[in-house]
Amino acid sequence: MNDRAMSGSTLSRPRELARLQEIVAVLVRHGLGDAVRRMGWADLLEKAGQLVHWTSAAELARLSPPLQVRRALEELGPTFVKLGQILAGRADLFGPEWIAEFEKLHSRVPAVPFEALHDQLVEDLGGEPGEVFASFDPTPLAAASIAQVHRARLHDGAEVVVKVRRPGIRPVIEADLRLLERLASIAASRWPDLQPYRPVALVQEFGRSLRRELDLANECRQAERIAANFAERPEIVIPKVYWEWTHERVNVQQLIDGLPGDALERADGEGLDRKLLAKRGAQAVMKMVVEDGLFHADPHPGNVFYLSGNRIAFIDFGMVGRLSAQRRDELLKLMLGLVQRDAAAVSDVLLEWADGSAEEEAQLNGDIEAFVDAYHGVPLARLSLADMLADVTGILRRHRLGLPSDLALLIKAFVTVEGMGRGLDPDFHMAAEALPLLRRALRARYRPQAIVRRSWQSINRLAGLLAAMPDDLARLLRNVRHGGVQVHIEVKHLERVGDQLDRAASRLTVGLVVAALIVGSSIVMTVQGGPKLFGLPAFGLIGFVGACVGAVWLLRSISRSGRHDGK
Repeated sequence: MNDRAMSGSTLSRPRELARLQEIVAVLVRHGLGDAVRRMGWADLLEKAGQLVHWTSAAELARLSPPLQVRRALEELGPTFVKLGQILAGRADLFGPEWIAEFEKLHSRVPAVPFEALHDQLVEDLGGEPGEVFASFDPTPLAAASIAQVHRARLHDGAEVVVKVRRPGIRPVIEADLRLLERLASIAASRWPDLQPYRPVALVQEFGRSLRRELDLANECRQAERIAANFAERPEIVIPKVYWEWTHERVNVQQLIDGLPGDALERADGEGLDRKLLAKRGAQAVMKMVVEDGLFHADPHPGNVFYLSGNRIAFIDFGMVGRLSAQRRDELLKLMLGLVQRDAAAVSDVLLEWADGSAEEEAQLNGDIEAFVDAYHGVPLARLSLADMLADVTGILRRHRLGLPSDLALLIKAFVTVEGMGRGLDPDFHMAAEALPLLRRALRARYRPQAIVRRSWQSINRLAGLLAAMPDDLARLLRNVRHGGVQVHIEVKHLERVGDQLDRAASRLTVGLVVAALIVGSSIVMTVQGGPKLFGLPAFGLIGFVGACVGAVWLLRSISRSGRHDGK
């Protein structure tokens, strides 16, 4: 999308124009005016009749770019705070100093006064909160950028939490997402170096994730799916959902009364086994990822609680990650390759994800070999899975190869869980906990029953393709008859071949001119009369000189071309 397209689409909406002006003002205020200029956003605003007031402050010059960006995201509101939180998991795109700043972004914001929530809450609950619940606390337990949580008690005595979405937040976020997608398109066109990271696709994926998070009923559906996966694991607790009062803008869940994930001294005081908690937490996350393909994508200490009996509770499933069966197979191979120091296995998976060229493949293989050699001989108990994954994403970043978006949340979850595990138990090692589960999952993958099931699924897909082939063939022929089929042939190095053909045609033309000059000059030399030069017919002599010059140029061109092709 070029600037004209941007001004004709984005700026056609007055609300988006105003929002763009606000974004530019915030970025300029935080010392990011140069980025605004390079992106062309200031030009767009000025074309639309909006002035950009460039300001500068001496103290901003002393701040690091990551800090400036983080402060700007905080000021721009919930959409951009959430974007920063997502980017905190993209170590393949940003260096450690950027990730450290993005991780400081929190969704904690001042709570909405209960009076502003009241009408929406009555509409969603179907009655006054004081009547629907035996008791309802209008003072929130916590407030975030999208929703806030209130404590309540049901008439049967059950303690619950009521999560309420902020009024009017959806249209604000939708407008921001539309604007972000258009701005990402401009960024990709103005900065070609960003194209391998697919900024438009990144924003689209972020938009899908944020829209799911806006649906508070969807959060509860994900919670129940994960709870079903742990039905036979009583040590893992997922809050119960009360569907009678759960809708898109509100949900009601069981209150988890436990110790937050960072309350380590209180855990010791209550006699909890910290080593066992670390082990169970790691195994739970690995099960979600490897076996279930649906995992809690933000298991930070505020979303994890320790309960009596060394049980662990997970809350807040607004952000979950999903992995297809194929992706889980690739992940199994990668993680086993990391833990077992198998460079070939790691390289195969990364090349599949990166889809690099042959040159990139050779360079990538070299870096992976060096990376695996660095861990060779290190005891399993001393390996840090989080550090190894960070090194892998660093390799991808150096080669400008983007990580698939469904894996970015996974790496962030692994890093968070390993950090919490080491906080509970200094001797905790994620790799040691992961290896048995990985091997068990890999064995299950190649059991006869699993192989038969996958084969049967492949046969069904093949049968479906064969059954649909007549209709597909008829549709193809119909499109051909109506001129609806276009064939695009891309020949690598076609431009170079065209240049060679152009040079060959030029040489042939010069050769014909030289031959014509020689023949014509020879005829002129036999004609008597006319001007003389050095006792010879002038026109004939000039023709011979021109032929000699052309011949010299032609021989030199052929010689230089031969040396160039031989390189």
